[in-house]
Amino acid sequence: MKKHRLLWPLLVLALLLLFNLIYSPDFFSIKMRDGHLYGSLIDILNFGSPLILVAIGMTLVIATGGIDLSVGSVVAIAGAMACLQISRAADQNGWLTVLSAAVLALVLSAALGLWNGFLVSRIGIQPIIATLVLMVAGRGIAQLITNGQIITVQSPKYQYLGAGFWLSLPFSIFVVAILFTAASLLTRKTALGLFIEAVGCKPTASRLAGVRSRTVTLAVYSFCGLCAGIAGLLLSSNVSSADGNNAGQWYELDAILAVVVGGTSLNGGRFHLTGTLVGALIIQTLTTTIYMVGVPPEITLVVKAVVVLAVCFIQSEQFRAALSGRRKPGTPAAAKPGVKPHA
Repeated sequence: MKKHRLLWPLLVLALLLLFNLIYSPDFFSIKMRDGHLYGSLIDILNFGSPLILVAIGMTLVIATGGIDLSVGSVVAIAGAMACLQISRAADQNGWLTVLSAAVLALVLSAALGLWNGFLVSRIGIQPIIATLVLMVAGRGIAQLITNGQIITVQSPKYQYLGAGFWLSLPFSIFVVAILFTAASLLTRKTALGLFIEAVGCKPTASRLAGVRSRTVTLAVYSFCGLCAGIAGLLLSSNVSSADGNNAGQWYELDAILAVVVGGTSLNGGRFHLTGTLVGALIIQTLTTTIYMVGVPPEITLVVKAVVVLAVCFIQSEQFRAALSGRRKPGTPAAAKPGVKPHA
């Protein structure tokens, strides 16, 4: 019987959590303070929320056979734009101020994603090149918005997005739950998911079959930009500031790793949002583990890369078959010496 695609990611996540429990016996403890839940597990969900949001959008882009390297820059742009608008307002804590700043940042983020989709679907530029342009230019745009400075805001209502609590849990967890549920319903309960997979598998054939592949591509890139924009709001509101230079740095690589670890192929086609969720939690748990163990900062990325590479090897059927000396199912056996293969 074929093993479930989530088996290995869930096993790796369980092993990471078990290691943390052994290293720190109170790792699973959750405490209530001032009506709010606190603990390492809560922190993983809270701090991993921006990455999960970016990874959800990245999953749909990769499913179409594309890639988006600009999500980190879009994260920075969204946070910078929102904080700039709030800092200029006379009443920084007004509902209208916060709402208008958030909407402006999200519209800009979706427009930037739409620009990526336009370059890929209409102009015909390779996704890695089209999004690399915004990856470089977008970081500069974020620094232009902030004028090269860190913009700070004094708005408890805006801070609530990334640092507030609702029903004893961080509000960011509910933001992720809403977006994940909406994306899952749209892609699994409607024909949209089938269209996305069709474009990723055979774009020409899907177009001939009546699927508007260019429209689908525009939609997924715009959605990816929107997800990055929401992540930018969570990050900037959590610290009540915007840093155009460092906000969202390396998020594009972590998001791609989360998608791959979750079982979605970079070749496009079938995608697994639940697997992406687990993959993002693995990345965040690994980051938490590295900091807790006290790994020197200069080799943190190396340790992270080695662990992720090991996870990818574990998931590979070819690698597991090579270790056990078995052939991958469907692979023809080598002919014996002196024996001619059948015609």
